[in-house]
Order: sequence, then structure tokens, then C-alpha cells
Amino acid sequence: MTNGTTHVLIEGWESAVYIVPKTLALFLTTAAAFRFLQRRRATAQLTTLDWLTTVVCGSVIGRAATATDTAWVQATAAVLTLIVANAAFTRLRFVPGLERLLHPPLQELIRDGKVDHRNLRRCGLTESDLDVILRQHGHLEPADVKLALFERTGAVSVVPWPAATSTGLPRGATAEKS
Repeated sequence: MTNGTTHVLIEGWESAVYIVPKTLALFLTTAAAFRFLQRRRATAQLTTLDWLTTVVCGSVIGRAATATDTAWVQATAAVLTLIVANAAFTRLRFVPGLERLLHPPLQELIRDGKVDHRNLRRCGLTESDLDVILRQHGHLEPADVKLALFERTGAVSVVPWPAATSTGLPRGATAEKS
């Protein structure tokens, strides 16, 4: 190996010894902060603010873990600030009028088998996207669906038609006249 390669690969290994405990401390501190300061919610139910907080905390940890000019206490202060700010914004959704600002309202994508193309565009979805979502829920076309909602979390809930109508006949079936 050349002297330049040696420098790039292994020089400064002494400082690497400090990276291990610092990274572990950042990880444990952040895990504890999320555990005790965040409300419990499945990953698939993260709001935009939850996702942003998670990504930015990861960025802080990633940079601070190997930065020689950033101490554990500085990174911890940044991570705790982000998590507390997220918790504060989460609590603000209980203030009348602010909930809609912080969390987008539900959007009806399908009602009674009819696609609402305006709401589809508002949600940033194409008809092809909707077709994929319907197939994932076991439906081939919008007519098979009573209601489809774009949830606040970005997931789509699909409610199929009931198996039978109040007449006891399957949807779309008509009684024969005698």
C-alpha cells in the first residue's frame, strides 16, 4: 500500500476508539428519549412530524458519532430538543383549530364505487396508484369499493361493499319479476 492509502484507511485509529462509546451512548440516549417522550405509535402510523423528527435525529446522531468537534452532550441536547419539539407539536393538535393545520384532514378517494379525482390529486395519487392500493386490499376496481379514505398517516383504508343488501340480494342483483 502507498503512504496515501495507509493514511486514508488506518491513520487516526486512536480517535476511532472514542467513536464506539460515543455512538453507543448516543444510541441509548436517543432510544430512551423516544421511549419516554414520544407517544407510542407503530412505525406505519408515523405522521409527517414524527417522520421528520426521526430522520433529523438520525442525521444528528450520524454526524455527531464521528465528529471530533461534537461532544455527546451537544448531540444529546440537539436530539432532546427535536423530540421535545415534536411532543409539543403533537400536543398542539388538541387545541381547537390547530389540528387541521398540523394534520391534514381525511380525504375520500372513493365513495359508493366512484373515484373522487379531485381528492386523488390533492393526495398526490394517480389512478394507477389507486389501482395498486385497491389490488393490495383485494379489489380489482373502484366499483368493488364502498369507501376508500386517504388517512392522516398517508395510508389508504378500503371498505368493501357489504356482502348483501337489505333485500338479501348481493349488490347489483335484481329480483326477477313474475
